Amino acid sequence: MMALGPSYRVPYRRRREGKTDYHARRALVLSRIPRLIVRGSLRHMTVQIAEAQPNGDRIITSAFSRELIKTYGWQANCGNLSSAYLTGFLCGLRATGKGVKKAILDIGLFAPTKGSRLFAALKGALDAGVEIPCDKEKLPDDKRISGQHVAEYAQHLAADEQETYQKQFAQYLKEKLSPEQLPEHFTQTKEKIIESFKQPEEKKKEPEAKAAKPKAKPAKPKAKTTKPKTVRKPRKKKTEETKEE
Repeated sequence: MMALGPSYRVPYRRRREGKTDYHARRALVLSRIPRLIVRGSLRHMTVQIAEAQPNGDRIITSAFSRELIKTYGWQANCGNLSSAYLTGFLCGLRATGKGVKKAILDIGLFAPTKGSRLFAALKGALDAGVEIPCDKEKLPDDKRISGQHVAEYAQHLAADEQETYQKQFAQYLKEKLSPEQLPEHFTQTKEKIIESFKQPEEKKKEPEAKAAKPKAKPAKPKAKTTKPKTVRKPRKKKTEETKEE
């Protein structure tokens, strides 16, 4: 008999490409809870709510950091902590609007670093009202999310190293946003997001308010004016002379 060589199983393609950890994914799918998928590049963030289906994932809702620029006037970088939080906050509001109350975090193969952008997006979804189990110590604090550390660093450079200030914050200055004003800009953008989700509710209330108004009293009908009847004159009787003729 021929001796069989050592067996070797080729990993799945997405595992070879470093895109999917199938052991972790199996546990997430078996939980039967929608997943909060957080992915990021150097310049942008993507946050999605998805649920597993036999033929693949179904995306319930999603949010992209590019929307902050196009829709809400965001002028800062789309790959920092502040934009990650706002993207997660936007996705969380959309998810609650579609009835999603619970989710579980899915960060793929990214390392769960304390205070990273992934956990900033998670905090945004939590603040939007989605219940997600997590370790609160991993979440960044509010000062870092609002960009307070960036503003303080910019103030220091502006006072002592003007050349370094111009170089490091060239993108901010190009967008006509002072890095010292980043916390205020963050708060304004967050308020715009909240207001955009309040508008549909206010529009629904307007027809109800109009219906509750008392109806105006019907106007009294005007009295009809009757013209006086004209008296017809009696016809003249033919005389006997005309008859004889």
